[in-house]
Amino acid sequence: MGHKVHPNAFRLGVFRPWEANWFANPKDYTKMLHEDLEMRRIILARLRNAGIAKIETERSSNAQLTVTIHTAKPGIVIGKGGSSVDQLREDLEKRFGNRVRISIQEIKQPELDAQLVSENIASQIERRISYKRAMKQAILRTMRAGAKGVRIYAGGRLRGAEMARREWDREGRVPLHTLRADIMFGRATAKTTFGAIGVKVWIYKDQITPAKLRQLAPVAEEPQPIAEVVTPQAEVIEAVPTPQATQIEVPTPEAATQAAPRRTRTATGSVEEKAAAPARPKAAPKPKAEAKTETKKTAVRTKTTPAAVKKTGTTRNTKKADS
Repeated sequence: MGHKVHPNAFRLGVFRPWEANWFANPKDYTKMLHEDLEMRRIILARLRNAGIAKIETERSSNAQLTVTIHTAKPGIVIGKGGSSVDQLREDLEKRFGNRVRISIQEIKQPELDAQLVSENIASQIERRISYKRAMKQAILRTMRAGAKGVRIYAGGRLRGAEMARREWDREGRVPLHTLRADIMFGRATAKTTFGAIGVKVWIYKDQITPAKLRQLAPVAEEPQPIAEVVTPQAEVIEAVPTPQATQIEVPTPEAATQAAPRRTRTATGSVEEKAAAPARPKAAPKPKAEAKTETKKTAVRTKTTPAAVKKTGTTRNTKKADS
């Protein structure tokens, strides 16, 4: 037989925190637990149409109760000028006798919250809308919002049938056995004239990697060391300016010493250039080139002399032929 486990409770401590953050003595534990449960019932009953997805409670050492309400419609919770919030806070303080602080957080994407999706389907079934149409529309919206998988289950006297049955629909993947899978679970009850119809919704957002867990872990630990670190930082800041002033004085002579040899180098370079400039009139190779041209001319003239010799030779040969 299969044993069904609540997906939210299955992942507590892995990456999902508890909704109630407080510690109590064994004697006071049952009292504080029932206070939390009753407080949640009061808030949900009063703000039924506000789209409340989750209520978190936190108790401090000075007997102050902090309530965080996650809602998709913060305007309904706050009211005109914050009147409804103040009235709720006063009622809770009278009921439990503790100081109560209420903070409201808006849910920017209600399509990705399983509790809000299940309540939306239940309200549509109460208004006599077909459960199949409501389920398909909810799946389409959640997948468009960026979910990787959705699973919706409805059970009871669907469409007023005499025999109760179960219907479910799914799109994408919902890995319930993967602890690192960020799966949200929500359920709601549609109270109709022909009976109660239960709705369950599983939404698979994404798989949480160890890198994301490291980023989420230090967030809660940051506010505690901040107050301790502030005081030593002031001491360090007072001690820093004195060595900085000494450091600022030191580089000025170094810059002067470094600038001096650079100027001497440039000066020597200009002197060398000036010394090289008068060396230009040493244009002795020009007459040498002229001499070379003259020698070439003489060589050409000498080359013409053998022609005369040949002519003389030819005259001799002609004389021998005449003889």
